[in-house]
Amino acid sequence: GIDSVIQSMMDNPQLKKAVARTTLINFWDKILPQKFKGKSHPYSMLPGNIMVIACENPVVAQELSLYKVILMKKFEPYLKSLKLKVKDLKFDPKKWV
Repeated sequence: GIDSVIQSMMDNPQLKKAVARTTLINFWDKILPQKFKGKSHPYSMLPGNIMVIACENPVVAQELSLYKVILMKKFEPYLKSLKLKVKDLKFDPKKWV
């Protein structure tokens, strides 16, 4: 039935990754200060559990880096619910699309 189809889809590692990424983007917007909404988003993961955050421009990257400790604290419960580990955030304006 439909349950077995959904279960087999959720066993697909690529699909799990896509769902986790989409969920992270949604969570990211929830923890950001209002003035940064729509100006950054999770981009990728680097070795060592470092999350790359794409930023609209160098000013946004610099300002967000000043909020890093606060953002990590706010992001923690969301990461735990997705069973993800992030040790650091890297803000990169070159990744903005």
